[in-house]
Amino acid sequence: MVRVKGGVQTQKRKGKLIKQAKGFRWTRNNCFVAAKQALMKAWEYAYRDRKTLKREKRQLWQIQIGAATKKEGISYSKFMGAMKKKNIGVDRKILAKLANENPEIFKEILAKVK
Repeated sequence: MVRVKGGVQTQKRKGKLIKQAKGFRWTRNNCFVAAKQALMKAWEYAYRDRKTLKREKRQLWQIQIGAATKKEGISYSKFMGAMKKKNIGVDRKILAKLANENPEIFKEILAKVK
């Protein structure tokens, strides 16, 4: 068998990983094996929490829209159902922003829905 030396490519690969682990504590920022394990876990958490963030934001928007619609005497679910029937294609993010920042425009949308 041919002898394979731990040469330039291996050092490059390891260096990239160590660079990504900058800011980790203890040996996880300078020891290749520990850094690799820490990064794998960090990437898992990052992937999971991107989904969680989207979920939490959507819940927040629903609460904000629900509070704004209750002031006008209609429930959130009836409001969203009526929006769908009238084919008004404004998403929850925009509706929540309108309810908070421009209540007069939100009231116009409510009037069209009712």
